[in-house]
Amino acid sequence: MKKILLSILGILIIMLIAIGLYIYINEQPQKEYLTEAQKVGPSPVLPKPSNKLLPTIKVAKAIGWPKGGMPHATTGLKVNAFAGGLEHPRWVYTLPNGDVLVAESNAPAGGRSNKKPNLEAKVKASFAKYFKGRAGAGVASPNKIILLRDTTGNGIADTRSVFLNHVNSPFGMALVGNYFYVANADAIVRYPYKTGEKNIKAHGVVITDLMGPTTLNHHWTKSLVASHDGAYLYVGIGSNSNIGENGMDQERGRAAIWKVNRLTGKHSIYASGLRNPVGLAWNPVTGALWTVVNERDDLGNNLVPDYLTSVKSGAFYGWPYSYYGQHVDVRVQPQRPDLVAKAIAPDYALGSHVAALGLTFYTKHLLPKKYFNGAFIGEHGSWNRNPVTGYKVVFIKFVKGKPVGLPQDILSGFLSPKGEAYGRPVGVTMSKKGALLVADDVGNTIWRITPTVL
Repeated sequence: MKKILLSILGILIIMLIAIGLYIYINEQPQKEYLTEAQKVGPSPVLPKPSNKLLPTIKVAKAIGWPKGGMPHATTGLKVNAFAGGLEHPRWVYTLPNGDVLVAESNAPAGGRSNKKPNLEAKVKASFAKYFKGRAGAGVASPNKIILLRDTTGNGIADTRSVFLNHVNSPFGMALVGNYFYVANADAIVRYPYKTGEKNIKAHGVVITDLMGPTTLNHHWTKSLVASHDGAYLYVGIGSNSNIGENGMDQERGRAAIWKVNRLTGKHSIYASGLRNPVGLAWNPVTGALWTVVNERDDLGNNLVPDYLTSVKSGAFYGWPYSYYGQHVDVRVQPQRPDLVAKAIAPDYALGSHVAALGLTFYTKHLLPKKYFNGAFIGEHGSWNRNPVTGYKVVFIKFVKGKPVGLPQDILSGFLSPKGEAYGRPVGVTMSKKGALLVADDVGNTIWRITPTVL
């Protein structure tokens, strides 16, 4: 018995040493082989893939903002806290009367795949879960939508109320006529709405289920945008895995954008092969639907770029069989060369692992003219890249409806000198008067960006 206990103790010591070495190695900055200009834009440089047993992990530990702390706006803009003291605010939506809605939300209690994961998948999942918790993603979902109102016009919300509760990991929101729609993790729900009301007491009606034939809900965020005429709702539904390792039976209807009839709930797949399409927005010049997509992991520091792209009806964008067009991911078996041959390359790379989530086209006139019709993007920040990337809000200039040039940092300073996360930007939108609003789910704040000189 003594020998057995000593053997177990020896194994535990070896495991602890191995984990310590792994963490130490990951803390050492890796050499950057690509310039920033090579990582982004319509034609990024794609290096050879790297597939290791354990993924690269470099976590900016979530610590929240110190007293008086806030992010930094770029030259010509300033930032203030529109509302603080929130609980994991993820998404933000402005009603026509100027009220601002905030989805306080996080992942629901997840289901499990029927497929038994192999040892490699178990190891990677365990490490990812632990380090995502350190990054601030481990809190229970508050399951509320908060209404914020600025009654004095000074740019600070002085009234707040619970607009909706009894929701299930809410995310996307849309108002069409007198009905308010919420994309929960599991379904789109409709509520009656009256202009100016601070809370909705009526019970919601489920329009359509978003889970499909599975209890697994790996990418739980369900973004939402209404069509120009209000007849349809478009919803982004992420994959149930990194590259289909839970079985493609778990992916039916996922890694896609759905087109949902607002009245009947009937839906069709508008576009597919999009690993995790989050922010959805209409291009104000072309009228086309655009999205930001989080691509796959574990292929190295500079693979695969998250991206911004127009979404073509019926198009296939590669996941899981290929990335950035027709670059085959050999890890996925069996392959589908017939689908790879149809895969469309996205319009604009944002850089690998930036975790692009929020997206809005700027159509107001408060900010300087150079921002008009361009795209603001909330980059939540990497947990699986060394050195880290993202953790900022960027702007992409558009000319004649197409992205041009390099991303411009608009709101930064979310990381401390030690590399800890004061905050992490998520959803972005415009206020009624034209300020840019940014949800910060670690800093528990909605930031408001306006010109330095009004």
